[in-house]
Amino acid sequence: MYKRTLFHLKIFFLIGLLIIVMCTGCIQSKQKPSESLALEPLTSGIILDQPSVLPNWSDGNYHDYNETVEMLTDFNDEFANLVDVFSIGKSALGKDIWCIRLTNEKNTKVKLSCLIDGCIHGNEWEGCEACLYLADYFLINFGNNASVSNILNTSEVYIVPLVNPDGRQANTRWNANGIDLNRNFNVDFGKLRGESIRIGKLFGLIKIPYIRLPLIGVICNCGRKPFSEPETQAMRDLMESLKNKSFSFYINCHTAEHGIITPWGAVKPPFEMIQQEKNIYGAVKSWIVKNTEYENITHDYKTSGTAVDWCFKEFRVPSFTFEILSKDYEPWIKQGKHDNLTHWMKTTLPVFLYLLVNIENLHQWNLPDKQPSLPEGVPPQPFH
Repeated sequence: MYKRTLFHLKIFFLIGLLIIVMCTGCIQSKQKPSESLALEPLTSGIILDQPSVLPNWSDGNYHDYNETVEMLTDFNDEFANLVDVFSIGKSALGKDIWCIRLTNEKNTKVKLSCLIDGCIHGNEWEGCEACLYLADYFLINFGNNASVSNILNTSEVYIVPLVNPDGRQANTRWNANGIDLNRNFNVDFGKLRGESIRIGKLFGLIKIPYIRLPLIGVICNCGRKPFSEPETQAMRDLMESLKNKSFSFYINCHTAEHGIITPWGAVKPPFEMIQQEKNIYGAVKSWIVKNTEYENITHDYKTSGTAVDWCFKEFRVPSFTFEILSKDYEPWIKQGKHDNLTHWMKTTLPVFLYLLVNIENLHQWNLPDKQPSLPEGVPPQPFH
């Protein structure tokens, strides 16, 4: 009798324990994930997916050399964990050529890098402005917008807004020595058919920025030898330093041919690009033509000694000349008028963001198939 009672008590105890466990499981399964997460504090590691916002610029908000330096300094002070500002060298007149590196410095894993620069021709102001606008856009959206945050968490974006500070201050194409810096790189150097002539500074004193030759047209002074100018030396050295930082693509910003240009512009290219490279360039140009107002520019003229051709030759990374604005703004003909700044800045963002979200694909020369998340109003409706 005692043993039977003990056995029944054990069975009763096990059944009760089983019921408790089952009920506990039911209670846990009904708890909403949002309720448990709501109790956790929001940390800097959590990326919000808020719509990105545009920089608060006005149409007259152009930046000369001093204003550019001030803007970069403000970025460095306000966003210390995202910004590193440093000089890569001096101009012919001794001005610092400033670079801004954008990345989440708290994320120390290995990252890919890219380089964007502007105003290698000093009177093409919007090349500088596009660089500053992109930096401003990244900094005001990091931590709120998932796409922007992901770019800065996984990439190092190097930006040189003013390659030619002396030319920007003088509002002239050339540097202070009268040299076209975008003819001074060591690729197919100094060819007349490539709009270049090796004059340099005559007798070390006289500047001859260009000459007009019958049947040929305007020929720019490319300097006596490649990298004769301090500005191109600084850009060369910066690119060399990116070799060990998974250098992935390069954009050289100009005005005002209204399109994208890829190698080769050289009269005699140093090598034939392979089909895979042609395919990637073709895919990028097709996306830009389809999704922006910018066009695919084919070379109906040749240019020797350009930054983009040299970068592609030297580092074998996708390299692009981005001609901002429309041909109505051409500096040679229209005297480089500057207006509707905010419209033109909005037209540049899709191009930059498309390349940046595809930085890993471009690094590996794979098809850039990722679509960028664009802010409202971008791209804007083209002018008619």
